Amino acid sequence: MLDQARSLLQKYYGYPAFRPGQEQAIESILKGNDTVAIMPTGGGKSICYQIPALLLDGVTLVVSPLISLMKDQVDALNQIGIPATFINSSLTGAEVADRIQGARLGRFKLIYVAPERLESGAFLRLLDALDVAMVAIDEAHCLSEWGHDFRPSYRAIAPALAELRSRPLVSAFTATATPEVIEDIRSQLALRAENVFSTGFGRDNLSFTVVRGENKRDFVMQYIKARPNQSGIIYAATRKEVDQLHQYLQTKGYSVGKYHAGLNEDERKLAQEAFLYDDTLLMVATNAFGMGIDKSNVRFVIHHNLPKNIEAYYQEAGRAGRDGEPSECTLLFHPRDAQLHKFFIEQGEAPEDRKQAEHRKLQSMVDYGYTTQCLHRTIVEYFGETDAEDCGRCSNCTGNYEIEDVTVEAQKVFSCVKRMNEQFGVTMISDVLKGSKNKRIRDMRLDRLPTYGLMKKLTKNAISDLIKVFIAEGYLALEGGQYPVVKLQPRSVAVLRGEEQVLHKTLKPLKQAQAAGNEALFEELRALRREIAEAEHVPPFVIFSDQTLRELSDYAPKEMDELLKVKGIGERKLEKYGAAFLEAIARFELEAREVPEAAAAASDDEGDTPSHRVSYELFRDGKSVEAIAAERGMSANTVERHLFRAAEEGCELAWERLIQAEYEAQVMAAATELQAEKLKPIKEALPDEVSYTTIRGALLKQRLGK
Repeated sequence: MLDQARSLLQKYYGYPAFRPGQEQAIESILKGNDTVAIMPTGGGKSICYQIPALLLDGVTLVVSPLISLMKDQVDALNQIGIPATFINSSLTGAEVADRIQGARLGRFKLIYVAPERLESGAFLRLLDALDVAMVAIDEAHCLSEWGHDFRPSYRAIAPALAELRSRPLVSAFTATATPEVIEDIRSQLALRAENVFSTGFGRDNLSFTVVRGENKRDFVMQYIKARPNQSGIIYAATRKEVDQLHQYLQTKGYSVGKYHAGLNEDERKLAQEAFLYDDTLLMVATNAFGMGIDKSNVRFVIHHNLPKNIEAYYQEAGRAGRDGEPSECTLLFHPRDAQLHKFFIEQGEAPEDRKQAEHRKLQSMVDYGYTTQCLHRTIVEYFGETDAEDCGRCSNCTGNYEIEDVTVEAQKVFSCVKRMNEQFGVTMISDVLKGSKNKRIRDMRLDRLPTYGLMKKLTKNAISDLIKVFIAEGYLALEGGQYPVVKLQPRSVAVLRGEEQVLHKTLKPLKQAQAAGNEALFEELRALRREIAEAEHVPPFVIFSDQTLRELSDYAPKEMDELLKVKGIGERKLEKYGAAFLEAIARFELEAREVPEAAAAASDDEGDTPSHRVSYELFRDGKSVEAIAAERGMSANTVERHLFRAAEEGCELAWERLIQAEYEAQVMAAATELQAEKLKPIKEALPDEVSYTTIRGALLKQRLGK
């Protein structure tokens, strides 16, 4: 059956071979074994149950945590010709019954459901009438109380399995699970066989950076200026921070959305859809945003604040680069961020052992912020990998730092910890080394220690930071919960004896990322992808991923059979989109030969202004769309999209220069008559010369009240 699985992979997904770990998990399922698979975000977990679902007799039930997530996955499956549907609270009882009946008649191979649905006896009775071949559990770490995102509703899965007349195969998938969580998953599901497959937690396309001591707002501004037209997520800790950063970026002219629990459901939905459909390139959000986002072309994730643990950080950071393209994950680290998490842990109602575990997890996250070791290796070792090597990509590996010998400072710190009998925390140790004259130190006679004032030339914050670096590097350790004390570790002994040197790395300013590949053609293909996505009312990445567009722009294929060699183009997508993309590539190459080389180069004086605002300013100065396209080396369609985006951001636009009056009237008449949300029915009702761009422009003008 593996040969059949490989054939289906090429036919539907356009890939010639499985990724590491996929084949082993699929083979285990096809042999009839319960299976657990741990694969990094973007590693292709969904294929591990989708392909077996096509080969197994009966239907596969997929347990998925969010409505938006299951809708996106069902849309993507239907796009490539795999019959799938979902059942959730957005449907009426009659619609649920109709979809169950459709599955009974063989219309669907996969049904996505929320875990809460399995708590309904009525639904289980409907389900029991089906031949359920497999239950696949996505985001399986939600089963475990020891995981970072425990959801009580997931505990309904095991009882539901027991209620079915015959127990189906069970498969569970997650990207972030410690050994403790993996064991809990197996226990909760009462899995009958020990088939656990892990491809490792590494993500070779991600580079990690920790930034300390920078003005966070200034850093974010400089970072996104250096990455025009890239899609990214900026995570902040509180609603207030999200609102403030969102407003600031908007005033600077950036296309940015926001998402947090303080917005109503419609506001959150609109923000999420705008980001998915590339209407907004940037999203500022709390951790409420993300699990339902299957957007493949997120190029960077910035954490404005410290996450509560490494599991949460890696899952959120892992939303970058799901398409396999190089992407960046940056943590703006400040130690005071940990105080907020400590407060929430103590205010919670969890039992004491759970709180202690959460404090330990938080400390591991703080250690990550201070470590001078490879960041990628630090993460994967946290999840239990023991043979990881330095990645060579992160900020601690790239040599973008200065090395300082802090052996003497380390000896002073370790000696002070020892003389204080390992009974105090970081703050008190820092006070003693600084020579603080506060009353508590005098009352406890700590000012009489020989280490008192040994580091008085340093600021208290600098001393505290050094202690935390030594904790992160394993010379010291913290023990206890909310108010931990510092303990010496075996590594510190050699340092105190003068047998080991301690080196400290200090980051230099970050370099700006450089664009790669045929960027102009890539942007043209992105524009075409978006036009098709609007016509079909699906997110752009459902059409093709950025990785696929990169390959198309790098190799510029000329024939249909050449397209099948591009990753991500299977038979169904070749049939639907192949001709349009070949035409776009041919048109681009023809225009490139006609446009003088000097004009094709981007203007040197554009500076840090976002690309769409450059086009808008040229248009406002009286230049035509065609003249702007020639000057900037891009197509007229791209320029028009730039102008529409500027209008959405509040810029005044001379609409009469873009849309002919008779076309506008025809578009609005067709839209009114058809009452259509999608562009495709409107386009089909209009003359061929009315383009999708014209339709979009006319509808946008009406929506903006212009």
